[in-house]
Amino acid sequence: MARFLYRLGSSAYRRSWPFLAFWLVLLIAVGALAGAFAKSPSTTFTIPGLDSVVTMEKMQERFPGAEDATNAPTGNIVVQAPEGAALTDPQVQAQVNEMLAEVRDAGVLSEPETIVDPVLAAQGLAAQMTPQLQAQGVPEQKITADVAAVSPLSQDETTGIVSVRFDSVSLMDIPAEDVAAVTGILDRYDEGDLTVVYNGNAFGAASGDIEMTSELIGLAVAALVLLITFGSVVAAGMPLVSAIVGVGIGILGIQLTTAFSEDINEMTPILASMIGLAVGIDYALFIVSRFRTELIKASGANDVTPKELAQRLRELDKETRAHAMGMAVGTAGSAVIFAGLTVLIALAALSIINIPFLTAMALGAAATVTLAVLIALSFLPALMGLLGTRAFAVRFPGVKAPDPEDDNPTMGLRWVRRIRKRPVTHLIAGVLLLGVLAIPASSMRLAMPTDGSATPGTPPRIAHEITADAFGPGRDAPMIALIDAADLPAEERPVAFGAGVEKFLGVEGVRNAQVVATTEDFSAAQVLITPEYGATDPETSETLQALREASADFEAETGATYGITGATPIFDDISDRLGDVLIPYIGIVLLLAFLVLLLVFRSIWVPLIAALGFGLSVAATFGVTVAIFQEGWLGLISDPQPLLSFLPIILIGLVFGLAMDYQVFLVTRMREGWTHGKTAGNATANGFKHGARVVTAAALIMISVFAAFMMQDMAFIKTMGFALAAAVFFDAFIVRMLIIPATMFLLDERAWWLPRWLDRILPKVDVEGEGIRDLEPAR
Repeated sequence: MARFLYRLGSSAYRRSWPFLAFWLVLLIAVGALAGAFAKSPSTTFTIPGLDSVVTMEKMQERFPGAEDATNAPTGNIVVQAPEGAALTDPQVQAQVNEMLAEVRDAGVLSEPETIVDPVLAAQGLAAQMTPQLQAQGVPEQKITADVAAVSPLSQDETTGIVSVRFDSVSLMDIPAEDVAAVTGILDRYDEGDLTVVYNGNAFGAASGDIEMTSELIGLAVAALVLLITFGSVVAAGMPLVSAIVGVGIGILGIQLTTAFSEDINEMTPILASMIGLAVGIDYALFIVSRFRTELIKASGANDVTPKELAQRLRELDKETRAHAMGMAVGTAGSAVIFAGLTVLIALAALSIINIPFLTAMALGAAATVTLAVLIALSFLPALMGLLGTRAFAVRFPGVKAPDPEDDNPTMGLRWVRRIRKRPVTHLIAGVLLLGVLAIPASSMRLAMPTDGSATPGTPPRIAHEITADAFGPGRDAPMIALIDAADLPAEERPVAFGAGVEKFLGVEGVRNAQVVATTEDFSAAQVLITPEYGATDPETSETLQALREASADFEAETGATYGITGATPIFDDISDRLGDVLIPYIGIVLLLAFLVLLLVFRSIWVPLIAALGFGLSVAATFGVTVAIFQEGWLGLISDPQPLLSFLPIILIGLVFGLAMDYQVFLVTRMREGWTHGKTAGNATANGFKHGARVVTAAALIMISVFAAFMMQDMAFIKTMGFALAAAVFFDAFIVRMLIIPATMFLLDERAWWLPRWLDRILPKVDVEGEGIRDLEPAR
C-alpha cells in the first residue's frame, strides 16, 4: 500500500491539473444536480417496529383518514388576548377574525373555510358534544372535562388555538414559501396588541434556520492554528482549501440524495459538515506536515530560520519535491487511510442498529469522511504541486514553526519525559479526573425534540409555554389509544370502549380520556388520552408505561385489546430504543476497531488501552454534558433540557473515530522507532515527540470547529458541538497525551507483545512506509 500511495502522491504532484480538474468538475457537477433535483430534508424521526409505530399503522388501516402525527402537514396558531382582556371581547374578536381572514386568503391551506376564531369554534364544539354525551348517559362532570380537553378556548377565555392544515400530502411536501406566507401574517399581528405565535409540525422547521457563522468561525480558528503550525500563509491555507472542497462535495451530495430518499434529516448535512470539516483539515494537516519534514530532510535545512528554509526549498528541483510528496503520502497517507477507516467503522456501524434516519445521518457523514481521505491523498498533493516552490511562502511574522525531527527538545519531549519519571502518578491522575467528571452521566435523560425544547423566545417555544399555562402541560402531549374489539359480539363493543376509558382514567398521570372516533361497525375506537404532564417530563414516560402495563388486565376483563400511539409515545419509544442499543453498539464498534488497530500496530495491549481510554473520555464527556445542558450546573445554560435521544450514539460514533485518529498518528511513530531498534521506553518518548505537535494542532482545530457550532440556535447542534469539543479535548490531551504514554511506559516491552500464532496469520500492513524508504527521486 505504501508504494501505491507513493506513486499516487508523486504523480499528483508532477501532473497537477488532471487531479485538480477531476475534483473541481465533480464539485460543479454534484452542485448542479443538487440545485436541480434536491428536495427539502425531512424533519421527522421514526423507527419501524416500535409498539407506537405498529399501533399507528393499524389505526391507519382501520381509520383510513388517520394520519401519522409526526408527519402530518398541520400546525397550530396560538392567540392570546391583551392583558386584562379576553378573546370574547368584541374588539379582540374582530382583530382575530381579521387575522384569520388573511390566513385563509393566503391560498396555501387545505379547507380554509374551516378556520374560524377559537371562540366560535369552542361554542360549536360544546353545542355538538354536550347533547351526544348526555344521550349516552355520561355524567355532567365528565362532559365538562371532555369538552375542556379538546376545546380550542381556554377556560379563562384569554387563549385560543386555531388548527391549520397546509395543502400538502405530508410535512415533507410543504413548500417553504407557503409556511413563510402564513408566518409572515402571524408575525405582523403579533407586533400589535395580540400575542400570536405558532407551533406544530408545519411550523417547527421554520424556527430552525441554520447559519454558516459556525463554519466560518471554526475555519478562522483552524487557520490561526495552521499558521502557527507551519509559519506560512500559503501552507496553512492548503488544508483549509482541501477540506472545503471535500465538505462541499459531501454536503451537495447529501442534498442530492434527498431526491431519492426520505430518510435524509435536516441535521444530516450539519453533522456531515462538522465531521467532514474537522477530519478534512486534520488529514491534510498530517500530510502537509510530513511533506514539510521530507522537504527539510532533502534540503538539509534542519534548525534554520524560516527565511533560510524558504530559500533552500526554492533550490530543490521538481523531482525532489515530487519524491518528498510521494514519501509524505506513502507514510502519513497510510496513517490517514487507517485513521479514516476507524471513523468509517464507527459511523457505518450505526446502520447495524436499523434506524433509517440514523443510518442516513451516519452514511452521510461517512461519505464525507471518505471524500476527506481521498482528497487528502490526491487533490492536496496536486494543489501543492501547482504551487511548487511557493508552497511554504508568505511567512507569518513571529512564528518559527520548529521541526520536531531536529535534535532540539520540544515541549512534547519535555512533557513525555515528565510522564516517564512518574508514570503511575500520571496514570492515576488521568483516570481519576475522567472518572470524577463522568459521575453526572448516571442521571442522563434522553428525549426527542419537541416544541417544549425549542430555542427560548422562538414562536414554537412561546406557543408551547402559553398552551401549557392556559390548557395544562399535557395539551401538547396527547396520546391515542386504539381499542380493537373486532373479536367481541357487536353488543359488547361499546361496553369495551367505555371500560377502556375508565381503565385509562384510573392510571396515574392521565388527566382525561374520551372516545373521539369509532368505526362504523364499532370494531375499533380511538380514545384521546390527555396526560397531566408535558411530552419530555419523566412522569409522562411513566404514565405511558403504566397504560401499556394495564393492557393485559383490560384484555382479560373485556376480551378487547389496545395499543398506544401518537407523537408523544412514538418519540418516547424512539428514546427507549436508542438507549437500549447504546451498549451493543459500543461493543460492536470496540470489537471492529480493536481488529483494525491490531492489524496496524500488531500488538494486543495497544488496541486494548486505546479502547479503554476512549471509554473514559466518552464517559467524562457524557458527565460534563449532562451536568451543564441537562442539570444546568454553573448556570452556563439558561434552559436545561434532557439530551436529544440520538446524541449519545452519534457522539460515540464520531468521537471513537476521531480518538482512533489520534491513536494512529501518535502511536504509529512510537512503533516505527521500536521496529528500528529503540527500546520500548525510548520509542515511546521519541514517537511522542514527533507526533505530539501535529496531534495537538489537529485537536485544537477539531475543538474549534466543533465548539463553533454552539452558536447554532438548534439545541441539538449546540449540545453536539459542545460534547464533541469536550470529547476531543478529553481524548487528545488527557487520554492520548497522558494516559496512553504513562501506560506504554509501565508496560515497557510488553506493550508490543503479540502471540506468535497471531503474528503469522495477520496480514502485513506497511503503515510506517518501510517499503518506500529505499526509493530515490526519479531523474
